[in-house]
Amino acid sequence: MLEEKSMSEEPPPTKYVVEIVVPEKPPPTPKQFVQDLKGVAGGKQIARMKKEAVACPVLNKTVSFVQCFACPNFIRRVKGRVDCRGLPLPSA
Repeated sequence: MLEEKSMSEEPPPTKYVVEIVVPEKPPPTPKQFVQDLKGVAGGKQIARMKKEAVACPVLNKTVSFVQCFACPNFIRRVKGRVDCRGLPLPSA
């Protein structure tokens, strides 16, 4: 028998809540992350996301929101904040 996921199912535990900022000069966005988002988000949305940044607690540096959004630790974005699992990344 298949189990249905309910809307009230708990999201993964959040270790960090990170503020999204719009710096004067946004950090560079690696092309691989932009390619990953094609088809998931529209062009205007990706362009807006490239202008935003977060202080990543896992990488200990400021990264583009596009990179944060593509990260496996990303849970959700709510009201200018990102919920992050905070797990170590395999490539870090």
